[in-house]
Amino acid sequence: MATFSKKMGGKEVGQASVYAKPHTMSGKATKATLPTKTGAAVLDETNISVADISKGNTPATKTSGIKIRGTGAATKGLMARGPMA
Repeated sequence: MATFSKKMGGKEVGQASVYAKPHTMSGKATKATLPTKTGAAVLDETNISVADISKGNTPATKTSGIKIRGTGAATKGLMARGPMA
């Protein structure tokens, strides 16, 4: 009879695939896939930077919004920019 558990010191050690197949939080099986983009295609979307030099492909800063009340001596801004439902 094969043993799957490799407990040491009360903790399970070893390969997780032996005792837990890949699954979602609801318990359904998942299918692992590798990324389809490689090489330069990945670098086009990645914001790579070294020290203070960056590619600069970050999204633009959101400047719209509504002015909020009661800010007093605010130091971080006077505009609310989130979803206000």
